[in-house]
Amino acid sequence: MPNCTVKEFQLIECYFSNRGPTRRDVKLGIGDDCALVQPAENKSIAISCDTLVENVHFFPDMPPAALGYKALAVNLSDLAAMGAEPAWMTLALTLPEVDETWLSGFSEGLFEAADYYGIALIGGDTTRGPRAINITVHGQVPQGKALTRHGAKAGDWIYVTGTLGDSALGLDIIRGAQQARAEHKEFLINRHYRPTPRVLAGQALRSLASSAIDLSDGFISDIGHVLKASAVGAVVDVNCIPLSRAMQDTVSEEHALGYALTGGEDYELLFTVPEAQKGALETALSHAGAKFVSVGQICAGSKLKLQLNGEPFTPPYHGFEHF
Repeated sequence: MPNCTVKEFQLIECYFSNRGPTRRDVKLGIGDDCALVQPAENKSIAISCDTLVENVHFFPDMPPAALGYKALAVNLSDLAAMGAEPAWMTLALTLPEVDETWLSGFSEGLFEAADYYGIALIGGDTTRGPRAINITVHGQVPQGKALTRHGAKAGDWIYVTGTLGDSALGLDIIRGAQQARAEHKEFLINRHYRPTPRVLAGQALRSLASSAIDLSDGFISDIGHVLKASAVGAVVDVNCIPLSRAMQDTVSEEHALGYALTGGEDYELLFTVPEAQKGALETALSHAGAKFVSVGQICAGSKLKLQLNGEPFTPPYHGFEHF
């Protein structure tokens, strides 16, 4: 970390310039009116933008290092859902004041994620106002291989990675609305503060999955996006929804399913796979560091049908919506 006394217009140079991985495809980075990058031949560019606003997406007392990490991770999850390799990012930072302690922690968390996933910061902006973080990420994917939401077909199997609901439960623990044993508390809070974007899994699914989406707004909402885009329906066996041991030991089954189906911010992948590709999944995802499980099947129609113990099931809540 550079040792400097920062003023408003020195903020970027002090905390964000010349940090993170160096990429050969960045021809001109921070310090000019625009950045210049050189995409690889026969690659499409995947672009996603996400904003985190204080008191809407995070509490003011959220550790700044965790916020820096999460601000990038949630964007990388969008690239993962498209099967893209992270390449470049820009950062627009709105701050009420220059707080060097906060900036130091935030930048450390941001570049921890950037270094791990190999994404370079190539530009951005700073301004004064209520605290908000806006990151735009750019990734590369072989032409014609990008995963989308609109390819699911009747008969395809529905899968999710990881376990669901942990982030929402972790948030409730942070808020004081839930209690957890010490052995589970740190795990659940970290699932909220430091999600794991399934970047390698997304790339491994390029030639196997018929559709994909990241689970940001909750399983119910996000599978609904796939069904609408693909003009299909689905039958989901709620008994198959993967729950962590921490979740199961902390809340009742009813509350666990509520968190898992509607909690949001898990940043796992939901994807569909044709019957003919099921056998290849284990091999393809073996090096991706993500467990996965089938939770249902795509069907004709347009409705999502949930079943629990063979009976129709209605979740107690719905997924997140901004408005």
